[in-house]
Amino acid sequence: MRILIIGSLSAELGQAGRIAIARGAKLNQADDVAAALAMLRAGTGTDLVLCDVRLDVATLVRSMAAERIATPVIACGVGNDADLAVAAIRAGAREYLPLPPDADLIAAILEAVGSDGHALIHRDPVMKAAIKRAEQVAASDASVLIAGESGTGKEVLARHIHRKSRRAGGVFVALNCAAIPDNLLESELFGHEKGAFSGAVARRIGKFEAANGGTLLLDEISEMDIRLQAKLLRAIQEREVDRLGGAEPVKVNVRLIATTNRDLMTEVKKGTFREDLYFRLNVISMNVPSLRERPGDIAPLAEYFSRKYAEVNGLPGRQITTAAMAMLEAHSWRGNVRELENTIHRAVLLAPGDVIDVDAIELGGGAPAAEEASQRLVPAAAAAVARQREGMHNGQAQAPVGALVGRTVADVERDLILETLTHCLGNRTHAATILGISIRTLRNKLRDYSSAGVRVPPPAQADRVMA
Repeated sequence: MRILIIGSLSAELGQAGRIAIARGAKLNQADDVAAALAMLRAGTGTDLVLCDVRLDVATLVRSMAAERIATPVIACGVGNDADLAVAAIRAGAREYLPLPPDADLIAAILEAVGSDGHALIHRDPVMKAAIKRAEQVAASDASVLIAGESGTGKEVLARHIHRKSRRAGGVFVALNCAAIPDNLLESELFGHEKGAFSGAVARRIGKFEAANGGTLLLDEISEMDIRLQAKLLRAIQEREVDRLGGAEPVKVNVRLIATTNRDLMTEVKKGTFREDLYFRLNVISMNVPSLRERPGDIAPLAEYFSRKYAEVNGLPGRQITTAAMAMLEAHSWRGNVRELENTIHRAVLLAPGDVIDVDAIELGGGAPAAEEASQRLVPAAAAAVARQREGMHNGQAQAPVGALVGRTVADVERDLILETLTHCLGNRTHAATILGISIRTLRNKLRDYSSAGVRVPPPAQADRVMA
């Protein structure tokens, strides 16, 4: 755990730093927000920022979001700083840490940040075999390509490989290739010099340099534009990167792990993924089985999420009844572990008593293929499909599809995409998942619609931060 403290170390904030060091954290310090931003841009591998609440927390959080520095910020202050604490939380700070610091509270914060979403919970023999293979290759520096459906835990396995490798003492840096627009992804990977492009207000170290001596995860690499793939291939082969606007290349030493939810050989045949890059990444190939293929993991994962979200929400622990667990184990988890996690989180909040029973379990999706397909549509479209099915069962000829006659496929597709986006409150990532298309395809279509004068819902806050 690497912590950046912004403020003086001479008083209570320094005491918090010493407690964190005693808990195994490594410490950096900056006197003010400007110095802290410079350190963050330099790729120091910071996992957590502790900022004196009397400093300009709002500017810090806003600048980090604008420059896509995704590190949680904790505002720290003495008890009489209540108004400043409220302002810091509203500005985007993750938590408020009262000073003088409590050792147990700091330990809890460090544990929450260090284990956030990265627990490797498994019991099924199929998953055990996958983990055994991962541990066999972890000690090498060979590139690893991890395939699997969305939500199976590919990044969790990648982090496990890093922890078991000789680079465990180095940093683990993850970059989601699907969450960053193409025109910004090159800068994220390789960094840039001040003035290299509009908005480049200062030198920024890219993910390759930030991961020097450690591991770099390129998540959903199939979403990377093929033109950028050529530059990535060169960086891997030459072990050096060229910052945008830079005068000379920078040597890097990273272990590369890539993940994909697509068949990359199919993408190679389609011409959307470079064959030479595929073979460069695919030194070691792994597959994370879907939750449907490892039913033995459903119970331990459900129990883990139940404990986690009861604690997060300040609720007493809730046991899952036998009937509820049977319901979970019988379900077809199209969204895999991510869907299970959301289901249990919802059940923890909805359970009326001290147990989670079947009435608190709300499952989306099921087994029949027709229902699976209809659930990919927005609620209005799904209801229309249901009405059509009911009409057919009653021998009626009525069908909502009849109302589509005379319209072009492009028009129908546009309306479906925009309705889905509205349903998702502008969240591009969620809409793309529902529609069954890539985030890049969705963005390209939305760009075309905007150019044609069609009103497109604005991005959700999460998309604006990632973009």
